[in-house]
Amino acid sequence: MPKIDVTKTELVWPGKYNDDGTPKEVPRVNLPFQIIETVNESRAAREAKKGGMQTSLFDVYEGSEGDTFEDGWRNKLIWGDNLLVMGSLLEKFAGKIDLIYIDPPFATGADFSFTAHVGEGNTNVAKEQSIIEEKAYRDTWGRGLSSFLDMMTDRLHLLRDLLSPRGSIFVHLDPNTSFLVRQVMDEIFGSDCFCNHIVWSYKRWPGTQNVFQRMHDDILFYRKTHKSGEHVFNKEYEEVSESYLKRFGGKTQVLDPKTGTRKITIDKPTKGLAVRDVWNISIVAGVSRERTGYPTQKPEALLDRIISTCTDSGDLVADFFCGSGTSLAVAERLNRRWIGCDLGRWGVHVSRKRLLGIKNCKPFDVLNLGKYERQYWQAAMFGDTSASPMKESTLYEYLAFILKLYGARPVPGLTHLHGQKNKAMVHIGAIDAPITIGDIDAAVDECVRLRQKELHVLGWEWEMGLHDLMVSEAKAKGVKLLPLQIPREVMERQAVEKRDVRFFELAYLKAAIQTPRKLTAHVKLEDFVIANPELIPPEVRSKVSKWSDYIDYWAVDWDFQHDTFMQGWVTYRTRQDRSLALVSDPHTYPRAGKYRALVKVIDIFGNDTSQLFDVRVK
Repeated sequence: MPKIDVTKTELVWPGKYNDDGTPKEVPRVNLPFQIIETVNESRAAREAKKGGMQTSLFDVYEGSEGDTFEDGWRNKLIWGDNLLVMGSLLEKFAGKIDLIYIDPPFATGADFSFTAHVGEGNTNVAKEQSIIEEKAYRDTWGRGLSSFLDMMTDRLHLLRDLLSPRGSIFVHLDPNTSFLVRQVMDEIFGSDCFCNHIVWSYKRWPGTQNVFQRMHDDILFYRKTHKSGEHVFNKEYEEVSESYLKRFGGKTQVLDPKTGTRKITIDKPTKGLAVRDVWNISIVAGVSRERTGYPTQKPEALLDRIISTCTDSGDLVADFFCGSGTSLAVAERLNRRWIGCDLGRWGVHVSRKRLLGIKNCKPFDVLNLGKYERQYWQAAMFGDTSASPMKESTLYEYLAFILKLYGARPVPGLTHLHGQKNKAMVHIGAIDAPITIGDIDAAVDECVRLRQKELHVLGWEWEMGLHDLMVSEAKAKGVKLLPLQIPREVMERQAVEKRDVRFFELAYLKAAIQTPRKLTAHVKLEDFVIANPELIPPEVRSKVSKWSDYIDYWAVDWDFQHDTFMQGWVTYRTRQDRSLALVSDPHTYPRAGKYRALVKVIDIFGNDTSQLFDVRVK
């Protein structure tokens, strides 16, 4: 039994303590981040520049007089498990984040599907989130409230460590969970750090149940410091109704604590009443311009109030369940720095597009934990992999695990071929390196020696621009090649146990580089084949008129240096504008020579495909 302090009230649930009664340790994994994309300029700013703005494409935001932006700071949008992300942020950001807002998955059995838009018309696809995106909700509610509280407790400990001494945290919940989370937050932050239990009241479609319809969410507001008044709080006021003004002559009535009677105070009539803890803010309407189609999207007005009240210009705001990026967009508009994180690929993509639509959006990076997260999983799953080269037994376990998930059997004694599925041989890529042309050539040559006619290559990452080259070269040697993506779901225990892991073919991208005049080039998209067409219902597929209907976004890095994708030109569809340019704007290089341009295409489900091209300009 756990040793419980009988001098205080404590919420205890199955799994809170170890079997021997000791407290469970909060995972604090410190992994390096990988910058996978740098966004230097929003499309909105670029369009404005065409109308007369002279800002350079690669201008770095240096801040304005009086704000606290750091030199070289870039806002950060991170794709990954927020527990690992927060642990990895602690080294540099412990005690430095001024405001944290989170909207965790608080509804068991909730529908987290989203609507993807296809092409230029009004055709929509209702798509369930992928297994990896559902992983957070499955882990959260696998054991009911106990697992929800485990999830929240681990994260709240890390969130407290990340908060600055003047910082605040807002946790968005529903009435079924808020009273439990408040007990947990009292234990982690201290009950004297509790500031408000805010009721967000809204109107929506009528219900049919025989109960009073729930028309509100709860938001718990805590400060980091135990001393009241040391956290940022810019008091806001709301308008006073006409009837109130008529009744009190533009003044407000308050209770005199000494006498218990009411008295009139002389406030400025235009200042209004200090905002109370019940907020009447409308939900995001279906016709609203800010609507993204993301299922749990919150209104910007809600985040505007939170960020404006509890931060100053230049402060750092973080949201580790950022979803469609509402908090990030508001922070950007209010001149705050921000860090956003989400497990869902689609959420990260929607957030990126939303930020690109903000005029003069400051530069930001898109990051993940990449191969380091996979290495961490491999060590936890198969034992110590720190030895170099990897232990033969550990490598065998890894290969056998992937082969089993793919439905293949191991084939021992070969160098580059690891298994067989029906008549096809199987090669599995390393966990910490991309599949290269050399890897594929070696596997194809081994197939030729064994007189095998088909090869499936499974990889986590791929060397840029391999698709056409490797398929055609394998075909010339008499081998049918099928490149397949190892999905991130492989690292999720529950997805494996439920056999929810699927391997998809790589998407196919065809483009041409054109050089119409001196030192100038542009890119023309010529074809695109989506990686997972089986996810699209037949009735929707029948309405797709051309290959470009599956593209939601594409961008070009004009001088790729084999590290970070530097977005030099971008175009994408919006809810208001479904058109998509298939030819980029021209790019002028500084001097004649050979360059490498990387083209990135993101499909309607948020999956990205990249192709590398040689560019010669004279």
